[in-house]
Amino acid sequence: MSINQSIKPITTEEKENLTIGGCDLAELAQKYGTPLYVIDEATLRGICREYKAAFKDYDNIRMMYASKALCTSAIIRILDEEGFGFDTVSAGEIYTVYKSGVNMSKVLFNGNNKTAREIELALDYKIGRFSVDNFYEAEILNGIAEKKGLQAEILLRVTPGIECHTHDYIQTGQIDSKFGFDLSQLDEIIELITSRYKNLTLKGVHAHIGSQIFEPKSYYDEVEILVKEIARIKQKYGIDLKEMNIGGGLGVKYTDSDTPPSIKTLADAVTEAMHKYAAEIPVIYIEPGRSIISTAGVTLYTAGSSKQVPGGRKYIAVDGGMADNPRPSMYQAEYTAEVVNKLNYTKTERITIAGRYCESGDILINEIDLPEIEPGDIICVYNTGAYNYSMASNYNRVEKPAMVLVNNSHSDIIVYRETLDNLISFDNIPDRLKKYD
Repeated sequence: MSINQSIKPITTEEKENLTIGGCDLAELAQKYGTPLYVIDEATLRGICREYKAAFKDYDNIRMMYASKALCTSAIIRILDEEGFGFDTVSAGEIYTVYKSGVNMSKVLFNGNNKTAREIELALDYKIGRFSVDNFYEAEILNGIAEKKGLQAEILLRVTPGIECHTHDYIQTGQIDSKFGFDLSQLDEIIELITSRYKNLTLKGVHAHIGSQIFEPKSYYDEVEILVKEIARIKQKYGIDLKEMNIGGGLGVKYTDSDTPPSIKTLADAVTEAMHKYAAEIPVIYIEPGRSIISTAGVTLYTAGSSKQVPGGRKYIAVDGGMADNPRPSMYQAEYTAEVVNKLNYTKTERITIAGRYCESGDILINEIDLPEIEPGDIICVYNTGAYNYSMASNYNRVEKPAMVLVNNSHSDIIVYRETLDNLISFDNIPDRLKKYD
């Protein structure tokens, strides 16, 4: 079974309390406080190696990590050690990767509205590739590169017209999308590059069809479309594109009802399509994000107040919620949880785990069977490595949680918990509003 097909990190054990990475989660909660993001290093490294093993028979695969899933300096260092490059979408992600000591030739800059400042930063740091998303970007990237006397090596991001059966907000490959060139627009942008944009060097095409994908055939179809388009471009323009980036998006298992395909199944779909069309693409990039980091992460919460609705649901409130995990409110995402310190207790109650924030929609898990929960119990929510910290906010002026890395019974802080002083550190009171003695 692939790691992405497991709800729990691979080192999860049930002892007196729940443990991950050899660390007692109740003790971690006491030592570092809650809410607390916990990342299991063995799970993270294991799935990196599983991806590389799945594509081992295809020499031209380059592994990229979609940094938007979780981008911290320690996570980037681990992925770099495992031989991954990085797909980035902002100056912040580029800077984090750069300061983590990564060879920037392994970095791609993606996104549908890159600013001039971000483009300048990426050129100055000598990133390997820009994924050009639209006509406006091509124009400004060429202009900035020309001023700097540089050549920007680019891929053209396209929308291949594939609609995956996933949430509307995380579909990206369908025709009606804010991302990329429609295939019918490719001739126009290629003609601009060959005739006017002399500081852009076209290396290949890039597509990303969505996230939390459970259908391997979607990847087969994507490769088929891109390979045919590359052949058409060569025939019409004599341009021999050497690179194809097929994005990421492989699903993970959040609940028992989820049935994501294995990494090997994904690899088989990609390589089967390549072999069928005898495609001679020297370099193929794949850029998983969620399926790399999600299963490695859990979040710990402390239970607090409760409310029994007469004739209705019972709510248990925890000390976090939509500010540290907005996915349930945004996508109706579902999760699995356990009570860390009550593993052997009978699951006698059906409860709804509610967050602490001032929104009725701040519900982490709607109706889950757990042991009777008392204030102070520690609840572990699984599969929170991807997009939880990345999308976290300071809603209600609450400090963001800490993050720890666990491995071989040892824990290390990799993101410090925010303080109240952090919260006001960028506030400013104009002189005219200040009080004077």
